[in-house]
Amino acid sequence: MALSTTIEQAILKHFLGVAPWTMPTTVYVALFTTNPTMPAGTGGVEVTGGSYVRQPITWTVSGSGPAVASNTALVQFPTATASWGTVTGAGIYDAATGGNLIDGGPLQVSKVIGTGDVFAFQPATYTVSQM
Repeated sequence: MALSTTIEQAILKHFLGVAPWTMPTTVYVALFTTNPTMPAGTGGVEVTGGSYVRQPITWTVSGSGPAVASNTALVQFPTATASWGTVTGAGIYDAATGGNLIDGGPLQVSKVIGTGDVFAFQPATYTVSQM
């Protein structure tokens, strides 16, 4: 996964005293059928319809050089009420809808989600690390 240019710039400006950056109170996982190009964060196609909604995610960070963040709990999406297609990637946003893409990338294994299927990340399986 790679931080988006938007977030990298916001963090840099914040730490250099150019412009404040407000940390989101909640971050959300989105699923993609076409992955965004990173770090630009453009061109991705997020799943829509069939009861799909982004899900909140919480983190723990461990290690240094590189530090690794991983989800602290199960992240489970609603049961699909229609086909979501082939989920090829995931991303983190600072809002439940719209918002800024923070990080995104391909899944290790793509998954076809049909009617009645449930997509989930088990604890400690969604990771973000320093580059």
